[in-house]
Amino acid sequence: MNDRIGAPGSGLSRRELMIATGGAAALAGCMSRGQGADPESSDSSSDEEDAPSDLPQTSAPEVVQVDEQGGSVTLRSVTARHPVHPMDSMGGPIELPQVWAFQADDGEPSVPGPILRTTEGNDMEVTLDNTDAGHPHTLHFHGVRKTWENDGVPTTTGIRVDSGEKHTYTIPANVPGTHFYHCHYQTHRHIDMGMYGIFRVDPKGYEPADKEYFFTLKDWDSRVNRQMAGENVDYSPRQRNPDVFTINGKSLPRTLHPEEGSPIIVDRGDTVRLHMVNAGYMSHPMHTHNHRYRLVEKDGGQIPEAAQYEQDITNVAPAERHTIEFEADADPGIYLMHCHKVNHAMNGTSYPGGMVNGIVYRDAMNTDVFADLMEYAGYEG
Repeated sequence: MNDRIGAPGSGLSRRELMIATGGAAALAGCMSRGQGADPESSDSSSDEEDAPSDLPQTSAPEVVQVDEQGGSVTLRSVTARHPVHPMDSMGGPIELPQVWAFQADDGEPSVPGPILRTTEGNDMEVTLDNTDAGHPHTLHFHGVRKTWENDGVPTTTGIRVDSGEKHTYTIPANVPGTHFYHCHYQTHRHIDMGMYGIFRVDPKGYEPADKEYFFTLKDWDSRVNRQMAGENVDYSPRQRNPDVFTINGKSLPRTLHPEEGSPIIVDRGDTVRLHMVNAGYMSHPMHTHNHRYRLVEKDGGQIPEAAQYEQDITNVAPAERHTIEFEADADPGIYLMHCHKVNHAMNGTSYPGGMVNGIVYRDAMNTDVFADLMEYAGYEG
């Protein structure tokens, strides 16, 4: 079963979400809104023959319940364009003209890729379908212990998936927690082109929180995406200069879009659990307004209760996974959650923007303030 990230994360049905956000929108009126020689090393053309305008557009990442699919899933490599914030508001529009997205089974391509969720003890078979891609790719899964040939690193395993090929990896679910997967071929470029996602192993007997969300943090140097789309720009990974900052592939205010973004929608009294993965190359100190939380998992390890303490900022280094938990016990309203490297909370020269999300109490969704935010985000529900 595949779910849009907004639906399982929010704890609201689509109908409830439409009613809640539609009521707010009404206040605003009518809103618009191989190794050896590297075949890529000198290739600055697009991944496929398509011009950027002909490419499909990415969607919000899906949660794929792999257990419900008999333990197997296919990830297809798809060249696409990625609207980070397509509206003419708050420093937008922002678009990455070419990304290499993952598409799960019959779903839609997304950046980040689909969230693959399974249960401890239920191994997965993950097929990388590289049939239509223009470059070799692989899949590498962090956290879990697997056999050598399933590690996904072509340099050390001798296995890579060339254009027109498929390959199936067997990934054990033997380390409970939140993990990270990505392409490990020419990693410095392929992660920056969008080939990454979250892998979640629920421990046996797992009890979900009242509201549960998955967040992938990412800093981008858009020059590499523009170069691969055929633009005449200079880019060197040694001189990387990030200019786009996203949560689940979106920048504020698009992060607050109920369907394409991932606002943290809560009811007072909820226990809220956030799984955060840093897919970028910089650390991101994530701060919550008016809510103190406990770090309960890190990199697939449970934090003993005696070692947990209340805090309001956690620094997530590259490839780290932090799971935090808090009670929605504040005065019902709208509160930020953002990277506290404040230049990461910008869209170009516009502030606020970038790596910023919001904790939104449902009781605040019928206010003029929320209506304005939905207008900026381009939500027409």
